[in-house]
This record gives sequence, C-alpha cells and structure tokens, in this order.
Amino acid sequence: MAEEPGGTILVVDDDPFIVRLLEIELRASGFEVRTASDGAEGLARALEERPDLVLADVMMPNVDGLELTRRLRADPRTAGVPVIMLTARGLSADKVEGLAAGADDYIVKPFDTPELVARIRGVIRRTRQMRAQSPLTGLPGNVRIEEEIEARVREGRDFALLYADLDHFKAYNDHYGFLRGDEAIRTTARVLQEAAEEVAGSEAFVGHVGGDDFVVLVPPDLAASLAQRIVERFDAEAPALYDAGDRARGFIEVPDRRGEVRRFPILSISIGVASTARRRFAHFAEAVAVAAEMKAYTKRNAGGSSWAMDRRSG
Repeated sequence: MAEEPGGTILVVDDDPFIVRLLEIELRASGFEVRTASDGAEGLARALEERPDLVLADVMMPNVDGLELTRRLRADPRTAGVPVIMLTARGLSADKVEGLAAGADDYIVKPFDTPELVARIRGVIRRTRQMRAQSPLTGLPGNVRIEEEIEARVREGRDFALLYADLDHFKAYNDHYGFLRGDEAIRTTARVLQEAAEEVAGSEAFVGHVGGDDFVVLVPPDLAASLAQRIVERFDAEAPALYDAGDRARGFIEVPDRRGEVRRFPILSISIGVASTARRRFAHFAEAVAVAAEMKAYTKRNAGGSSWAMDRRSG
C-alpha cells in the first residue's frame, strides 16, 4: 500500500475553536500544523515557512480567504502552494469565486474530518506529482526548478533566470475554453524550448512553474539574446492560436467580472530576467523574486511582448 502523503498544513481561521479542532485532528493524522488567525498573518507565515498546503477560511477580517489566495498566487514564492478553502456558504457561485481566486478545493462547514483529511492528502499528492513534472507540457515542474536554481546558488555558479508568462491569457481561456488554453500553454512551452535550444543548446534549462508561468536558466551572457528570440518567435506563432475572424480583427471581446465587454489583443509574452552578472543571490527564491519583479515591470509598461533585465548591483 502506498504511503499516505504527510507534510505541513497552515490553518488560517479567525475562529479559535475551529483552529484548535483542526490542529488536533490534523496532527493526529500525521501532519505538522501551523496556525494563523487572519489572512494577513497567514500570508506572512506562508511566505516564511512555505507549507505543503494552506487551509483557509473564506470569511475573515482584514484579509479574507479569497484575497489571501490571490496574494499567494501572485507571489512566485507561494504560487505553487495548494489552497483548500473552508466556508459556511455552499452556494455554487461561492465555490466558483473561490476556485477563480486560485483555490484547489472548497469544503463547506460543518465538515466531516475523515473526508477533509482525504481531500487534503489528495491535493498534496497531486501537487507533488505536478511539481516534479508538468503533466501538460512534460517540462520539469516546481520541485525540479527549485533544485536546479538552488544548486547554482549553492555552488556559486553564474546564471541568468528568465521568468515568463502570457499577457491576457485568462481572457483567451475564458473566450476559447480550457482545451484551447492548454494548447496555448503547450505552444508557449515549445517556443521556449526551441528558442533555448537555438541560443544556449545543452546549457539551457526550461521549466514549467504552472499555468502560463515558465522559467528558463542560461549563462548570463546569453540572457538578452534568448529573451529577444523568445519574444520574436512567440509573436510569430501567437496569431495562429486564434480563429480567423479574431485573428483578422486583432482582438477578442470578453465580458469582465462586472459583465462589461472588453477587448483583449492577441496573446503576448512578458519576460523578466535576473542575473548573477551584477549581483549574487543567497537563495533560489531571491532570484525568482527579482525576475518576477522585472516581469511585472515590463508587463505594466510595454503593451505587448517584451522583456526587462534587472541591472541593479546587489
């Protein structure tokens, strides 16, 4: 019989009784348990400890469970941490809102403890499998990415880290559906692999963080030419992902959360680059955070496929 996955669970709830109950039950089931009394404290503890799973109440003061999940997903250090939401509301719309925020599962109070434990183990098991290798792209997942970066940091080797994701992907996914969205992800993975092979050959490492997020590691002197090659190749291939009419118009029309129809241009790619050419990194997460910061900068300012390199020194 396969060994059941354990790990560290961060329980975030403003009800001390629920927190204590979950702490007792989860520890009895073989988990390490950390606790937080609201979303702000939960975010800080998640960033500090990187738990295997966050179990968060939806209704909390200051930062609620939905906002906590969004912030976890927005930070590359916690983007891959699975989240299960607990709520007293079982309406379908509430579940959809929780899943849209990035939650992996949704459990209604009062909950059955054996079912909760089984679902926690299932989410952790699936997450660990996906981290080792992305089932969608076949690229190395979060665990291998972390190991690869950490090895370079530990050994003092020079490297550049390119952190890439797609612009307007959610609108594309909403408009064309998940199957077409998956195809866009696979196309992006192929573009990254082919560009990395052309520029860096065997010196390149390409990983799939999850969703539309990717990481590429190359020698520092190859980072700029690779980033530019990726941008050019992606822009050449992205229009083929659209139906002929949308491709000719150069945009799709998708309702936003308020029901207002907005126009979204053809998919583009944004890349942030962190490099040891000007600074050293003490930890893999530091390198990822710098690259993600540069990616966010170019995404805000460029208005199309672009890349930006961190040129600060230390």
